[in-house]
Amino acid sequence: MKREILNKNKNVTAKVFTLIFFLFLFVFILRLGYLCLTGKVDGIDLKEFSNERNTKKETLYALRGNIYDANGEVLAQTINSYTIIAYLDPKRSEGFSTPKHVVDKEMTAEKLSTVLDLSKEKILERLNKDAYQVEFGTAGRGLTELQKEAIENLELPGIDFITTHKRYYPNNDFLSYVLGYTKTNEEGEMSGEMGIEKQYDKAMTGTNGFVEYQKDLNGYKFPNSNEIRKEKVDGNDVYLTIDSNVQMSLETVVNKAQDESNSDWIVAVVADAKTGKILGSATSPSFNPNTRNIENYLNPLVSYTYEPGSVMKTYSFMAAFENNPDFDAQTATCMTGPYTIGEDVVSDWNNTGWGEITYQKGYTLSSNTCVANLIKNYLSREELMDYYKKLGFGSLTGIDLPNEYAGKMDFRYDVEVVNAGFGQAMTTTPIQQVKALTAIANNGVLLTPYIVEKTVNQSTNEVTYKAKVKEGERVASSETIAKIKDLMFKVVNSDSSETTGSAYRMDGYDLIGKTGTAQIANPKTGKYYEGKYDYVYSFAGMYPMNDPEVIIYVAMQRSKNSRVLPETVKTIVKDTAKYLGIFEEAPELNKEVITYEVSNYKNKSTQSVKEELNVIGATYVVFGNGATIIDQYPSKSTEINTKDKLFLFTNDPVITMPDLTNYSFKDADTVLNKLGIKHTLEGAGYVGLQSISPGTVITPDTVVTLN
Repeated sequence: MKREILNKNKNVTAKVFTLIFFLFLFVFILRLGYLCLTGKVDGIDLKEFSNERNTKKETLYALRGNIYDANGEVLAQTINSYTIIAYLDPKRSEGFSTPKHVVDKEMTAEKLSTVLDLSKEKILERLNKDAYQVEFGTAGRGLTELQKEAIENLELPGIDFITTHKRYYPNNDFLSYVLGYTKTNEEGEMSGEMGIEKQYDKAMTGTNGFVEYQKDLNGYKFPNSNEIRKEKVDGNDVYLTIDSNVQMSLETVVNKAQDESNSDWIVAVVADAKTGKILGSATSPSFNPNTRNIENYLNPLVSYTYEPGSVMKTYSFMAAFENNPDFDAQTATCMTGPYTIGEDVVSDWNNTGWGEITYQKGYTLSSNTCVANLIKNYLSREELMDYYKKLGFGSLTGIDLPNEYAGKMDFRYDVEVVNAGFGQAMTTTPIQQVKALTAIANNGVLLTPYIVEKTVNQSTNEVTYKAKVKEGERVASSETIAKIKDLMFKVVNSDSSETTGSAYRMDGYDLIGKTGTAQIANPKTGKYYEGKYDYVYSFAGMYPMNDPEVIIYVAMQRSKNSRVLPETVKTIVKDTAKYLGIFEEAPELNKEVITYEVSNYKNKSTQSVKEELNVIGATYVVFGNGATIIDQYPSKSTEINTKDKLFLFTNDPVITMPDLTNYSFKDADTVLNKLGIKHTLEGAGYVGLQSISPGTVITPDTVVTLN
């Protein structure tokens, strides 16, 4: 009985094992069939997996093209960048006579902390990780050649580098908004994010190549094995119209202006009047594209829109000249003072106007109500708008920079038309102002401003793009241009009682232009701010008058110092004129400066004092036609130099109003006190306007106002 049970159990066991065997065989055959049919295991393609284990493909990264200025100086380039790594696994040193991994972590951390921007403790924390190799975060990436060399000189076992590329701007915040910057993704590919870097991203990027070869188990290439190779194509270089000498001057003067004015922003542009090339464009605030300390991502040159103010009066007068050939600004008159349009009142900047004056004087004094009369008597709404559109306002200029704004020009109601005539109720950009000025500089023909001269293939030096001067339509006759140039000349070179622009006058420099002061609109309420400094101040001009070579446009918002804009413009004119060889500096500006001690000139004859001062080349001003000096400033024994002004007051019984334009308020106050002239001072800085014309006889009741 027991034997039967035992045999029976053996048979059952045999059947179970047989069943398991055949089941395993069935699964194996099924799996093998699936593998043969699909070539995949757990979703992994075995062929691809095998190729990857035996084939290595390396990317050959194309170098991004460089950016150069007009003289071939590098403004942006691609350089080697390094990431430091540390090998921690002792197995890496097997088979080598010297260690290839970090042996002394304490010592390594201490020495690396002298080069990396990381403390010894932070570095040691990384080195104590359980990993084959480690990196050091942001502090260990983007290392320069010098930093890499400094670390190599430490001779630390187990320290190595991964070579990548990064974009480098050698002049830091120089021309930053025009150049822009790039970003690098995880694959090491750069892309332009702003400025020229963005506008010419495709041209500068190039095409990556690769090399593919068979490798052994250790990752080394099999000797004499074939490789598949596709060479990289480096990106094109971009050459700008920017002249670094002009740009450097602009950067310096704008930074100085920012320090002295504490403005919200400043933009200064210099352009070639004959071609439309942008020679320089500086802004404040700026940023460093190497560190990207950016507060505002809009390029002021093309993306800032604001109400431009009285610089638009130039184009309103041009529109009147073009539409009414009989209009004569020298003889036709307009009544200034408050101008009523329905329920609205337009006022002049002095609130009272100047009575009935010629349109010429209305232009030089920047009278808003004179422009209102101009539109009423010589222009229709359609004619004014059409002319503004012809000049390019309300449209993109087409300059080769990204994110250009068109501004707003949509005046419908009568008061809006009048306001637009003197630059309110509409918005423009700095580059639009430059474009409009090219029409005046080129005898009525508009030019398209541009900032890229050419692009060049890095490998072959083939010019792949060459800019051309782009002429637009003729927007003004030669007669109109002659008239408007004459008006712009009078703005800068007339007496302060006749113009708002006398502070821009420069002896020996044939500068012409128009000033602008515009209120700032509150974007939330649509109303204008009413603070003391809530204005955009600007100057639009060119030189020389008869054959302009350079266009200048400067604007600043909420400047706290009224003298900064004129001084900024004059410095730009002097610097660019000297560099471009347009003007020679006036001889008197080159004379040697001598320091001397002021003598006592009281009770001496006026003629003898003049002769004495002329010998040393002193700068002096004599007030009155008297034969004897009765007072002076500064007083005796004061030490000054020959560029400082010495004021001498004579015994002339008739007191006449002096020309105090461009005098500091302190000096003007001193002069008027010495002459016994009653006066009030409005504003700060330097005298721009005076209420009494020079040469006017002063009576006991006369009160002079200086602005």
